Amino acid sequence: MIEIELNNIKKNYGLKNVLNGVSFEVKTGERIALIGSNGTGKSTILKIITGEEKQDSGQLNIRKGATIEMLNQIYKKEEKDILVVNFLEKSFKDIRDLENKMKQLEKEMALEKDENKLQKIINRYGRIQEEYNSIGGYEVQEKFNRICSGFKFNKKFLNKQYNLLSGGEKTIVNLAAILLKNPEILLLDEPTNHLDVKTLEWLEEFLIAYKGTILVISHDRYFLDKVATKTILLEEGKEKIYFGNYSYFLKEDERRTLAEFEVYKNQQKQIQKMKQAIKKLRSFGEIAKNEMFYKRAKSIEKRLEKMQVVDKVILEKKKVNLSLEAKERSGKDVLKARNLTKKYGDTIIFKDFNFDIYYGEKVCLSGKNGAGKTTLIKMILGKEEYEGQIKIGSNTKIGYIPQEIKFENEEETVFETFIKSYIGTETEARRFLSRFMFYRDDVFKKISKLSGGEKVRIKLAELMNQNINFLILDEPTNHLDISTREVLENALDEYKGTILFVSHDRYFINRLANRTIEL
Repeated sequence: MIEIELNNIKKNYGLKNVLNGVSFEVKTGERIALIGSNGTGKSTILKIITGEEKQDSGQLNIRKGATIEMLNQIYKKEEKDILVVNFLEKSFKDIRDLENKMKQLEKEMALEKDENKLQKIINRYGRIQEEYNSIGGYEVQEKFNRICSGFKFNKKFLNKQYNLLSGGEKTIVNLAAILLKNPEILLLDEPTNHLDVKTLEWLEEFLIAYKGTILVISHDRYFLDKVATKTILLEEGKEKIYFGNYSYFLKEDERRTLAEFEVYKNQQKQIQKMKQAIKKLRSFGEIAKNEMFYKRAKSIEKRLEKMQVVDKVILEKKKVNLSLEAKERSGKDVLKARNLTKKYGDTIIFKDFNFDIYYGEKVCLSGKNGAGKTTLIKMILGKEEYEGQIKIGSNTKIGYIPQEIKFENEEETVFETFIKSYIGTETEARRFLSRFMFYRDDVFKKISKLSGGEKVRIKLAELMNQNINFLILDEPTNHLDISTREVLENALDEYKGTILFVSHDRYFINRLANRTIEL
């Protein structure tokens, strides 16, 4: 059964043509991955489906009566102070309303003496009970416990005020609330951001077993491989459909590209032969003074004009390189930590923790959410008090990129921001920025208009300008599309300095880390 149908959907933002005739179907039980670079319209499609945005043209058809819930990347503040547990309870509003009706009818049954009236009440109670059962009323507590266990929501967390949660915590709570509603169609926009590896694995299994239909945007390649049964690539305003997961998409996309290149190559050969034939026939016509040769040439010309020319296929897309260079190396011992203990009141985050980091290592700092990863980074940077000893090695220059990258003045351009710390001419500064993929007019973009990937790149440019040789990165791939992640992976992999990073991106970890420290 078709749950959602998009037919020739077009959407413009000003002069930017984001969707240019996108068409695809979403069938019952499918788990579809929407992929593509940032800005290709993935989130726009989800918003059009929910009615949050309207397409400029084209048709959207949704199965009548289908229940749809969407996970956004950003959530607004609640009007009233509300605890997490009460926020989650709102997902059961329909069930609680039916429970109250059933309780009221139970009271009426106990008091009613008239048999006819009693029978009517019993019949009404039966209908409500049937509806209550159909929407999962009897399994509600078991479902609530299972979701809370999966997302590691303990009693203390459930009693926190929702409005005081971090952005990542709100995303997780809203995801839990949506899963509790059990809609027929799930629209998920970056559900894996802010989830630790264990929670990610639990979510994967949950979604695989989910009986509804799922349309998901994610840049987590392992997640897409595990969950997706169909992949839709958005590129240059159009869709390409692949009937498999992300790994299947990579192989099939390569196969299609090679096949399209063969079609293009053969057609170009045919076009050249036709052009040569036209030239020869005209030449014969001039020599023989025979109109027949001109007619034949004209006939081939018409066929050539009517031919639908295949667009040129580029087998190897231009490789984009990000250049990171540590000009001065540190000593062999980059960092030594001994007997580190961190407490918040009576709560012990970690105790008697010891580790070493050596020059040239790429170390992943892993652990579940709340284990103290970001806290440990702040301790290394001297921004948190602690017990024990942290010793930074000789000639070690630390550069830090946090989860949320902020700049002093976001109305300044890339060039204005960078030139403040650069010693050299404007031409040299622009040449330096080009190493970080800021070409020509890119340097005049305002910081406030940059994507997550662009902000990471300008921050890296600032750090490399300072000859940093020890990079500390806290979730550097959050909000980056897959192609940008790959560029960053390549750059960090070739970087000769030392890296300590926090990440839940399993592909990124496996590609980059040669050692893991687990909290």
